[in-house]
Amino acid sequence: MISDLGTKQSKAIYWASGIVSICGIIFEVLFGAAGSYILGDGVKQYTIIISLFLTGMGIGASISEHVTKNLIISFIWIEFAIGLIGGFSTFLFFGVTAFLPDGTDAIFLYSITLIIGGLTGVELPILIRKANEIGVTLSKSTARVLFSDYAGGLIGGLLFAFYLRPEFGLVKTAFMVGLINVGVALWVLYYFRREIARFRVHLVAGLSLFVVLLSGVFWGDEVAFTFEQKMYRDPIIHFQQTDYQQIILTKEKGDLRLFLDGQLQLSSTDEYRYHETLIHPAVASVDNPENVLVLGGGDGLALRELWKYDEIKHVDLVDLDAAVVELAKTNFDLLGLNKDSFSDPRVTVHHEDAFSFMEDGKDFYDVILVDLPDPNNESLNKLYTLQFYQLLRNHLAPGGTIMIQSTSPTFATDVYWTIDHTVQQAGLYTENLHVDIPSFGDWGFVMAKREQTDRTIENIDLSVDTDFLTDEVLQGLTVFGKDIDRDIVDEKGNAFQYKPNTLTDPILLQMYEKAWVNY
Repeated sequence: MISDLGTKQSKAIYWASGIVSICGIIFEVLFGAAGSYILGDGVKQYTIIISLFLTGMGIGASISEHVTKNLIISFIWIEFAIGLIGGFSTFLFFGVTAFLPDGTDAIFLYSITLIIGGLTGVELPILIRKANEIGVTLSKSTARVLFSDYAGGLIGGLLFAFYLRPEFGLVKTAFMVGLINVGVALWVLYYFRREIARFRVHLVAGLSLFVVLLSGVFWGDEVAFTFEQKMYRDPIIHFQQTDYQQIILTKEKGDLRLFLDGQLQLSSTDEYRYHETLIHPAVASVDNPENVLVLGGGDGLALRELWKYDEIKHVDLVDLDAAVVELAKTNFDLLGLNKDSFSDPRVTVHHEDAFSFMEDGKDFYDVILVDLPDPNNESLNKLYTLQFYQLLRNHLAPGGTIMIQSTSPTFATDVYWTIDHTVQQAGLYTENLHVDIPSFGDWGFVMAKREQTDRTIENIDLSVDTDFLTDEVLQGLTVFGKDIDRDIVDEKGNAFQYKPNTLTDPILLQMYEKAWVNY
């Protein structure tokens, strides 16, 4: 029979196992999120992180075989180690990214993942042995600790996705979770104080570590912000972590730049070249462009160009992140750039996924403008697939035009022409343009229609005021150099074989990552 004290101690062990499991899964997904943000390719980073974490747990479980004495003290110091290493993990990760050579950040992140996974793998067998030592049968102690562990894993994952990451960001979340690990260790230390030698030494060590991590909760973000500043050329004037992404505005000598998850979206010095090319050829190729759809464009700059056309009666703008649109409506610098374009009553803003909007929508549009970020992750890749372009085609009115920003045909030549090929496979006729944008380089667009028509780029007349485009310049944008034209060849002289990018075969992701690795 288990004594009353033993019953209380076993319950404490089950609670401890559940709480540290919550911490473990949060660290695991936290490292995956940090890797996706800094290193890109979310599926690749999460796959590596999960694999390394589980491998670490296996190594830790093997090591735990040698931990047979002083089980509670061993558990306490393991939690101290997890709290210290995990708490400072993302803080140091941003520092390594800012100050050390490329590639060091990945090695650092993967090493931390393996270490935390290893420590996590040690802690559960120790708790099972301690519960068994108290008097709980091995089968019951194992089942109960594992139940607490798995249940804690579910809670940890949900907490991170829906509360911790959007509310506190990556750095503060790591410190907070580290605090919980240390707090559990102190709680267990106090609960088993009667059987622990040198109790005060362990207590002082734990309290000191708790204070250090608590200071990280309050000041870690500020220091990490200086690391983040090192990653950008100009001073940061706005920083915001939303439910979907990190928003950063920088400004230096009148050059306002918008970054989403570290990727440059616009520079105020030359954004007009991009937006005039995105908007005016498409609108000018339609006889009566009354109804327009903008996918993306939360900065309001596409709207600014659209309002030059009095014949436009309504615009639906679909941008997933309401925070971007709110920033465009309220930030002094962005308001000056977009000319308060959201105040026009002709626009209706929809904060939802563009794919879902197209699936559920019933309207037809004379012009569809796809102003979305490059396909550098899974969520964005689906907006460059055959299935998505088929949806666009199905919502395009007769005589209408689609214009799609399609990354750089110079830096990612095969990516650009794969996008064009995918659009064609959706049953659309395409024309190709590219424009030099100093802050981005050479940038490509695909213009598409449902039918062949004489309203091609060669026959378009621009009827509105522009800062860059003229009829003559527009004709020149259709000319591609031999090294980046459709019939590209590899280093062996073989012609590139195009395939459509689909939901089931997302070939664009790896192509994009490979193309941009040197830029």
